Amino acid sequence: MRGIVMATWMEAEPFARGLSLNQVEEKPFRVYRGDDVVLILSGIGKACAAMAAVRLMDRYGAGIILNMGAAGALRDGFTVGQVLHINSIVECDRPVLISGKPRIFLPKVLEGHAMAVLATQDIPVLEPERRAALAVQADLIDMEGAAVAQACGLYGKDACFFKIVTDTPEHRKDADIIRNVRATRDDLYTYYRENILF
Repeated sequence: MRGIVMATWMEAEPFARGLSLNQVEEKPFRVYRGDDVVLILSGIGKACAAMAAVRLMDRYGAGIILNMGAAGALRDGFTVGQVLHINSIVECDRPVLISGKPRIFLPKVLEGHAMAVLATQDIPVLEPERRAALAVQADLIDMEGAAVAQACGLYGKDACFFKIVTDTPEHRKDADIIRNVRATRDDLYTYYRENILF
């Protein structure tokens, strides 16, 4: 069983519709299931994402977890709607206690995709100065990836990450991100159907 963790219904609706998934749970998380895939709406943030990933593994026996959804570009050179496969995740706001260095997770990587390094933290980053500071460590930023990676690591399960760019340094308002998610969400689903093969 393949598990998909997505933060919001806005991102996930094309997946539920296109894969003919039926809702099987409302609480603690909304869960949609098909023959060989189960999709969970985690909500935004690391704690929610970690719990949702565990739910997929414990209750539904997911053997591999995909975390898919929106991410912001930390620097120029990326375009809204671009899908990138994550080969490294940096957790910027929860450093290793002894060294003070960021935690780094290395997810499962599939061949044939454009790659990027993802930063994860619980606070949105819209300010150009903060994006520039984080761009030293990563290409994209989200609010769930590192937590999914850690949960899967604890359970000994593979996790893959695909993110679609929904904002760049020129997008500085929440309304920009929401508009871009709506405009690109079908593109993320199409990429999944056509390019993510196991």
